[in-house]
Amino acid sequence: MTAPRGAASDTSSILIVDDMEENLVALEAVLGSLARVVRAHSGEEALKAMLRQEFAVALIDVLMPGMNGFETAENIKGLDQTKDIPIILLTGAAVDPNYAYRGYTVGAADFLIKPFDPWLLRTKVNVFLELHRKNRQLADQAEQLTRLLAVDVPAQPPEEQHRLADVERQLAQVKSMLRDGERTGTEPSGLADRIAALEQAVGRLVEGSGR
Repeated sequence: MTAPRGAASDTSSILIVDDMEENLVALEAVLGSLARVVRAHSGEEALKAMLRQEFAVALIDVLMPGMNGFETAENIKGLDQTKDIPIILLTGAAVDPNYAYRGYTVGAADFLIKPFDPWLLRTKVNVFLELHRKNRQLADQAEQLTRLLAVDVPAQPPEEQHRLADVERQLAQVKSMLRDGERTGTEPSGLADRIAALEQAVGRLVEGSGR
């Protein structure tokens, strides 16, 4: 079953985008054992798929008719719902040397030239999958803390309001770090420790409100 966008899911998905069916078949053969793979035959199909569900990473061919890979990536990064999805652009060997630079300017996290080593491709994609799974878990913890603050922590007396405001500010920072980390394919340093400390801080606020 496909997890809708915004819903928590234990299953990360990969989006592959290419106008040539044989390329999609080859990519799915390499990546299919890592996660669920969803195919799109054009940039337009890719955007529709991304608005329907969440993806850990998207692999997009550059040379497609209609909306090419650069335009597809630019449109993905231009939408609030999809801007944090990391993108790997794929292209053939006989390409303009400026393609890689152009790919990074439109927000791609990586750029691979065909034919690529299947092991290398799997390794790169797996980094994004693991990061997505870890970030989803941390994001769920952060969201649970936000709900606890809203439901279980009543209005604080003036002398305690600064503690509540500090926790809310740190939670907002954690959520921003999660989004940035997923978009760039990097793991924010110390994020798990920060969430653990926030859990303790929210627990003290809840306990204090019961006195």
